[in-house]
Amino acid sequence: MGLLAFANPAILFGLIALPAIWWLLRLTPPRPKAEVFPPLAILATVLKRQETPSKSPWWLTLLRMALAAAVILAIAGPVMNPRSAAISGGGPLVLIVDNSWSAAPDWGRRVETADQLIGDAEQADLPVSIVFTADATHDAVPGSASSAREKLRAARPKPLVPQRALAVDAVAAALNGTRPGTVAFLSDGVSTPDDGAMMTRLAGLLPQQLNLIQGDGDGAVALTDAVNTAASMTVTAARLSREHPETLKVNALDQQGRSLASADLTFAAGAATARADISAPFELRNDFARLAIDGKATAGAAHLLDDGFKRRRVALLAGDGGNDMQPLLLPLYYISRALQPYADLIEPRGADLSTSLPDILQQNPSAIIMADIGRLPAETYEPLQQWIARGGTLIRFAGPRLAAAPADDPLVPVILRRGERTLGGALSWAEPQPLADFPNFGPFAGMPRAEDVRVNRQVLAEPTPDLAERTWASLGDGTPLVTTRQVNNGRIVLFHVSAEATWSNLPISGTFVEMLRRLVQMARAGGAVTATGGAAAVAGAAPAETVLPPFRLLTADGALTTETGTAKPLTLAAGRTPGASPDHPPGLYGSEDGFTALNLLPAGTELNPVDLSAAGNLTVTRAGLIGREAWSLRPALFTIAFLLLLLDSLIVLAMNGAFSRLPRAGRATAALLMIALLPFALAPGESRAQAPGQDARPGDEQALERLDTTHLAYVVTGEADVDRLSEQGLEGLSQFLTYRTTLEPGAPVGLDISKDELSFYPIIYWPISASAPMPTQAAISRIDAYMRNGGTVLFDTRDQFTALDAGGGTSANSRRLQEILANIDIPPLEPTPENHVLTRTFYLLSSFPGRYTGSPLWVEARQDSRNSGSNLSSTGDGVTPILITGNDFAGAWAIDANGAPVLPTVPPDEMQREYAYRAGVNIMMYMLTGNYKADQVHVPALLERLGQ
Repeated sequence: MGLLAFANPAILFGLIALPAIWWLLRLTPPRPKAEVFPPLAILATVLKRQETPSKSPWWLTLLRMALAAAVILAIAGPVMNPRSAAISGGGPLVLIVDNSWSAAPDWGRRVETADQLIGDAEQADLPVSIVFTADATHDAVPGSASSAREKLRAARPKPLVPQRALAVDAVAAALNGTRPGTVAFLSDGVSTPDDGAMMTRLAGLLPQQLNLIQGDGDGAVALTDAVNTAASMTVTAARLSREHPETLKVNALDQQGRSLASADLTFAAGAATARADISAPFELRNDFARLAIDGKATAGAAHLLDDGFKRRRVALLAGDGGNDMQPLLLPLYYISRALQPYADLIEPRGADLSTSLPDILQQNPSAIIMADIGRLPAETYEPLQQWIARGGTLIRFAGPRLAAAPADDPLVPVILRRGERTLGGALSWAEPQPLADFPNFGPFAGMPRAEDVRVNRQVLAEPTPDLAERTWASLGDGTPLVTTRQVNNGRIVLFHVSAEATWSNLPISGTFVEMLRRLVQMARAGGAVTATGGAAAVAGAAPAETVLPPFRLLTADGALTTETGTAKPLTLAAGRTPGASPDHPPGLYGSEDGFTALNLLPAGTELNPVDLSAAGNLTVTRAGLIGREAWSLRPALFTIAFLLLLLDSLIVLAMNGAFSRLPRAGRATAALLMIALLPFALAPGESRAQAPGQDARPGDEQALERLDTTHLAYVVTGEADVDRLSEQGLEGLSQFLTYRTTLEPGAPVGLDISKDELSFYPIIYWPISASAPMPTQAAISRIDAYMRNGGTVLFDTRDQFTALDAGGGTSANSRRLQEILANIDIPPLEPTPENHVLTRTFYLLSSFPGRYTGSPLWVEARQDSRNSGSNLSSTGDGVTPILITGNDFAGAWAIDANGAPVLPTVPPDEMQREYAYRAGVNIMMYMLTGNYKADQVHVPALLERLGQ
């Protein structure tokens, strides 16, 4: 790409005329000097024999030549670092735009670049096909430049890896054999596994020109892994640019976004990856909720953490202390060696379980592992069972003591036979038994079968109908090796072999380490909940296939949001690692009680530049995004020309004697003053305040009027009958408010929620109509933002039935309401309670009828039943952000021009209409006064305390 280009290069031919201008200027004498007429002065001049020069001085001619050259160059429109991605006029323009995570930092310049290419196609009258690689659907149907521009402005970067091959397939299907003129690929600079397939398919389109336009993707950095080790959290990052050393700061944040710890992430010159160790105490590291690279606001530079990243506190108990001189025979030796890298281990202070076990329970571990403990002290059973029921995980290993324990042990997941099965015994094998394949459910699903593990002895389980469901691992003959039972929110797990290598060689295999790691990881990170009957968390979840709804999602700039959009629930199954996709964007899936983190990039990912080697014979033109690097030289050249013109004028004035009457000192002072004032003459004038009325914009008068007067507003549905009835209904309510209260509302206002300002109105009435067009997602988002900021929307299905659940029997309007509310973050709802503020803000009401009386008025649930996770709970001074009814309020309020009711009530009853008006008054007063009326119930107590 050249450093300099001209918008009008033909103008440069004017430089050929510079020699002619030079010749003319040299032959043109200066202007004659004017003198006063006194005859003696004329004679004195004549006697001096001073001749007028026939040519101008060479330096003045050179000055004027420079002035002419500056004007010619300025008119030619020189541009530094111009964009070289011009388009070909032989076919449609195809724009393939990466709107992925690494495109977020320069998204504005990316849009500007695409917009200029669309403008080029518009001038050439070419159709435009635009497709975004990270969108869930790839719509590439060619259309006009204006429709492509609208699609471009509506696009946003996504926290996803681009799907370029699918985008090119969509382009090929949309073009249907038409050969494109130019394919412009606005790349984020980071390669993907399907780049080869993308370029092969692009070559198959046979474009006349392929432009690769890249931004600042060489600065892309992503966090790819985080491991909570015994001493610190080890973070792994990858970068795209590898030429120079680079040091970045990675922060560990809690759930409120506060930085708890940080570390330097140092990339060596030429290195693609780097690691950092964030040192912090165990308890503080368990509070880490997110990792983020300082100064890199992308989804790739953020790494979400869940319970799986938290280190578990595990208590180890053994029935026999063993001999320290023979550590390989200790019951807990192999367990502690297997878990030490993954958990913080707690050992009892003494051998007396009646005192050591309660002491361990006070520390609230995530899991307790018992190695060959048959009987526990009687007083410890109840607190241990309570701990398990609240979410604890008990892992037991068999041994001689457990084999001899009573069969009714409540801390065993299955019924055990007395005694053990040994090689050579009454219930013996002909040879040691290997492990069978792990079932496709449970925490061990997906693990390879250990071929070298052999079992010589085990405790047997009595056959029961549900034994297969409780078996997570078994031997080759089908007998259980690991069984389980869920107890409320907790779980009991039993290994039917011992924890040391006397019964089997399982404890000295790598399979043993992985099995224990998975079991401990399944345990609740924070231990059991503090109260019995607490909400189930990850520890209590069944290890089989689990479906988790989206809880918090990651945006392209690395922030967590409650907007889940079209994200689908995430299915977790043992042995399968989910990946981020348009259906499952990165974020947290689950609920406040427990969630799973889904990050953008899998562990071990490396960032590499886009490879276009598979482009074949296509000629690839590389260019950068427009914006900061391209700038015009025209203003500078015109400024230089103006300066030269002023300097020439001063010289001509001086040569013609304009300053001759001034004293010598005055001439020097005047010259210096003019030179000093020259920059101020050239500087842009200060912006002056416009006269009153000149700074107004269209619609300002209307905005001021609506700010000054309260107006009732309704949503324009596009159906004339519905909108007319809404206007008449709000007009009737406005007149009733004027007659019965001190509030005097202005005329009702119909709102286009997709573009009108909503913040002027305390409440918006929305009549639901299934036959009206479905509002766009952008319009629904504006309503959501309006409610978050304290506004209230009154939804009226006008069908007497308002079913808020998804069951059958709902009307068409109710189903439409459900579709709208599915995209809004609404709080939990309940029918208006008898003691709600709405029932007494102005009138004392027990119901809220409209044209019908069959539907309750749904409001936000009160604090005792409110979901604290809702973002709408505390806005609007305690006012519910949403009201839902099916009683057709507008139909009861509507009046014609004569003030007569438009529609009858059902059943016909004028008192019902009166109560409908009163319901409207209470709603309006509630909107305007907030929780003022609720506070009045405390007035007697306050007055009593004040002694009045």
